[in-house]
Amino acid sequence: MAISSQSNHRKKLNPLMFVGTGSDVGKSVVAAAFCRIFRQDGYRPAPFKAQNMSLNSYATPDGLELGRAQAVQAEAAGIPCEADMNPILLKPQSDHTSQVVLLGRPDSNQSAGSYFRKEGRDRFRNVAHEAFNRLASRFNPIVMEGAGSVSEINLREVDIVNMPMALYAHANVILVADIDRGGVFASIYGSIMLMTPEERSHIKGIIINKFRGDISLFESGAKMIEQLCGIPVLGILPYFHDIHIEEEDSVSLQVKSRQAVKGKVNVAVVLLRHMSNFTDFDALEQDSRLHLYYTNNPADLEDANIIIVPGSKSTIDDLCLLRQNGMAKAVVEARKRGVTVLGICGGYQILGKEVRDPNHVEGEIERLPGLGLLPVVTVIGGEKTTRQVTFQCPTLVKDENVKLRGYEIHMGTTTLDDNAQSMNLFNNQTTDGCFVDDRCMGTYIHGILDNAPIVDVLLSPYLKDAQEQSVFDYETYKNQQYDLLADHVRQHVDMERIYHILTTSD
Repeated sequence: MAISSQSNHRKKLNPLMFVGTGSDVGKSVVAAAFCRIFRQDGYRPAPFKAQNMSLNSYATPDGLELGRAQAVQAEAAGIPCEADMNPILLKPQSDHTSQVVLLGRPDSNQSAGSYFRKEGRDRFRNVAHEAFNRLASRFNPIVMEGAGSVSEINLREVDIVNMPMALYAHANVILVADIDRGGVFASIYGSIMLMTPEERSHIKGIIINKFRGDISLFESGAKMIEQLCGIPVLGILPYFHDIHIEEEDSVSLQVKSRQAVKGKVNVAVVLLRHMSNFTDFDALEQDSRLHLYYTNNPADLEDANIIIVPGSKSTIDDLCLLRQNGMAKAVVEARKRGVTVLGICGGYQILGKEVRDPNHVEGEIERLPGLGLLPVVTVIGGEKTTRQVTFQCPTLVKDENVKLRGYEIHMGTTTLDDNAQSMNLFNNQTTDGCFVDDRCMGTYIHGILDNAPIVDVLLSPYLKDAQEQSVFDYETYKNQQYDLLADHVRQHVDMERIYHILTTSD
């Protein structure tokens, strides 16, 4: 039940931070749940993660870039996302280097060794602190998220995102542990014991996540953890399958479907090594008319009705791999059979005639033939385009009154041949993408498949009733999921104790 009195939203709550015993323990989703809960209870929360590493990013309304997880958390909180919510974003470009995005704009390309060196670290730390201060002056409470394991003691002196940030923010910290992966006692106890006494003093509770089975059977285990650590277990969250929250970590791709099925419109997403923004397909996964699957096996494309080549952080490298593993040839052959082929962002570049990198932005290869399905040529480089967009798609959606939404995050300029047709039209009459016919096209717009009218037209050739329209409203659906998530957490976490912690000064 919501705790919403007239006085509640006027109380100043201490910042609340979620850290993990390891990576992928569910911190991001738990933080999103609390953003929603605080909003429901009359507060004005905002998310914050000082440093994030992800290929899934999002564009803010003012054209800056942040990690997708913080955009989701802001959405759960009911506020527009801002670059201050994720002041440092690391976007891996290879196994050894990342693009450093600072306050929403590209700052540099650095190796891990270069980025994590002690010299110059204060610059990044100060950026994070200032971003937090700006948010804390406007929102209440700040829901913070750590990264990876909270107790990487070898990185303590250069850590920006975990306990050093919590100490700066005077945050109350909740340790999140994933019981599903095993070793929960050792991971909790070890994480806490490896902290300094000052750090341990900020740990106010433990949440055990992803529990399967009868929770009552773990009551003795929770008491043992409390006795060992001297910290209360504030909740045990059951594993859920029926609540769908966008996740930015590529680990979630491992549980996605990998093959076509009978009786559905089969939509295949080409699995790229440097795939980015796979949240482009979250809306499709909830559409009952189709089956979405990911593959890098050419044989798996034989049963596809629609093939999507997604975004990539390293277009030329992924294009090379598609040629090596036979996927490039398989996509071209599928197009000849009449299969619909759509490229998004890097996938749009890959479907063109050629990709050029004269300034070696991505690597040593200066030019590489594309798949040749779209009459376009791309030159990598230049300033990064990062913006939210409202557009029309006259090539697919004939109703001029239908306004579509998405966002762009890309580097490079794509030029169409003289007689080629663009796909989309922006409000300022500029254009985007390339349209060959209703079964071959490409666009720079992420989130284009969140728009039901686009999906309806793409599916229509493959549906028994071509007039069938989708009644799926993705925005409404996402809000329902945030509410379900909040209900789930309220049911299994001691919220009264959480509020006591957040209103009590040490």
